Amino acid sequence: MKHIERLRKVVRLAMKLEWIIKNPFDNYQIKYKKFDRSFLEQDELQNIEKTKYKLVRLEFAKDLFVFSCYTGLAYIDTILLKPEDIHKGIDGNQWIITSRKKTETPLRIPILPKAMEIMEKYRNNPRSLNNGTIFPIISNQKLNSYLKEIADLSGISKNLTFHLARHTFATTVTLSNGVPIETVSKILGHTSIKTTQIYGRILDARISKDMGDLQTKLETNNSALQTSVKKL
Repeated sequence: MKHIERLRKVVRLAMKLEWIIKNPFDNYQIKYKKFDRSFLEQDELQNIEKTKYKLVRLEFAKDLFVFSCYTGLAYIDTILLKPEDIHKGIDGNQWIITSRKKTETPLRIPILPKAMEIMEKYRNNPRSLNNGTIFPIISNQKLNSYLKEIADLSGISKNLTFHLARHTFATTVTLSNGVPIETVSKILGHTSIKTTQIYGRILDARISKDMGDLQTKLETNNSALQTSVKKL
């Protein structure tokens, strides 16, 4: 549909320039199909985190994946992350301050402890030092191939790709823990909040917590009302 949308703009230009006499898209309506983006549930993420893989390549793939789950960085931004992209933030803690390679949108991401732990693990890796990056460089194709092995070993039936980590960050790590969608959008480097809303599903666990909080408030208010009535 995006390809057709762009082609239609060219056809409209051709009409204005009188290269064609009829617009073939006059009676055509673009329709987008909505679908849920897959992500890891909290228990699935913890399962991968806690598993130690004997093969070094699988352990490395796992670390990169988990790092993305806690930063929201895409593959290219993770693999090209450099020590000079790490700065002291407004809160005195370490932040990733860079820009998305895809859109050049500024990124300002506070580094969570789990992500910092993984960064420190590879900071002095000879391959990292040679490339001037925080992590050794690996192709996206190889990385996704290793993640499929990890999924098999971890008993995860979902199609485990590196981009799934970004979805997991948006849904399981941030939104489901009450982080406002505006904040998540900024961290992900989205130019429009509409893009972030694709990830904005509400998980059952979050619904249960919110309704539990509501029930507590209602019971408190009811109790206070009954106390007031008794005093009267």
